[in-house]
Amino acid sequence: MQKLNGKVALVTGAARRIGATTVRMLHQQGATVAIHYRNSKNDAEKLSHELNVIRADSCFILQAELADVDSLESMVNTVIKQSGRLDILINNASSFFPTKVGEISEDDWDNLFASNLKAPLFLSQAAAPYLDKTQGCIVNMVDIHAERPLAEHPVYCAAKAGLLMLTKSLAKELGPKVRVNGVSPGVILWPEADGDSAETNAEHQSLLAMTSLKREGSPDDIAKAISFLVSDAPYVTGHIIPVDGGRLLNQ
Repeated sequence: MQKLNGKVALVTGAARRIGATTVRMLHQQGATVAIHYRNSKNDAEKLSHELNVIRADSCFILQAELADVDSLESMVNTVIKQSGRLDILINNASSFFPTKVGEISEDDWDNLFASNLKAPLFLSQAAAPYLDKTQGCIVNMVDIHAERPLAEHPVYCAAKAGLLMLTKSLAKELGPKVRVNGVSPGVILWPEADGDSAETNAEHQSLLAMTSLKREGSPDDIAKAISFLVSDAPYVTGHIIPVDGGRLLNQ
């Protein structure tokens, strides 16, 4: 169903993985989609070409450094200049790496907070006046580890915990016209740095055992939750939907 005909969506970190799956789903529902990327230009161009073949002039790409507030404002301005409106903002981009206590650097802090908390705040702020005009919405990519700490990832967990509260705060600040919600993935995609060692595989199996469904989720599971919040939840704001196979139910 073309529920999003005439709507314009901006998705950060959208060239690959969950971001790309989300872009495809929004596009399938009729939205024009702006794909933000940082370094994955080739992937962004391929995805944009794929979607423009399906529907001409329905997708374009934007490069921006998420730590640069001016770049975020410029990105929103470009979307408005090219499309004339903004209805949906998906703050998907995220850095993820371990920060063991005793080895944490200021650069680690700046990197993880820039993508996971600073960018969603300032991008939402830049987009808010345009979303207000269209009675649009924001969906933030939170994490189950915003509520349950992950060993050796205190900075990442703190940043995501901040994003959880930012989601609720923005919902209160931007209502009544703009809805703000979040999605918290569980075991969906393993970090790309992971290898195929026996130790890594054992760790993966241990994590899956802690889910009630005893299996890995897929990017489609996250994209469908985002689609629900965007298209089918007009009276839902300030909430975070866990898509975790029941991971939060277990220690």
